[in-house]
Amino acid sequence: MNGEWLQPIIAILGLVVITLVTRAFFMIPERELPLPDWLRRGLKYAPLAALAAVIAPELLMSQGALIQSLADARLPAALAASAYYFWRRSILGTIVVGMAVYLPLHIGLGW
Repeated sequence: MNGEWLQPIIAILGLVVITLVTRAFFMIPERELPLPDWLRRGLKYAPLAALAAVIAPELLMSQGALIQSLADARLPAALAASAYYFWRRSILGTIVVGMAVYLPLHIGLGW
């Protein structure tokens, strides 16, 4: 029997160590890490910027190019979901409304 089984175990253990260290990085120091005010203010917008960076290409692009037609089910679904969110402030309702608009247009009309 050769050592082929050892390589995946070493890889898994390495991934566990990397994951623990990166996720616990801010909890390891005994005191809070000093951050400049400009960085602290900027980090408040990081989740929103990351969300926009993920969602915008998904809404506006298809197969690596900008969409050419407004007959795309993602656009009215995103508009309806956004309107519902600003009206009710409910995440679950936003998802339900978005999918309720998207699925009939995408499956039923082939958009």
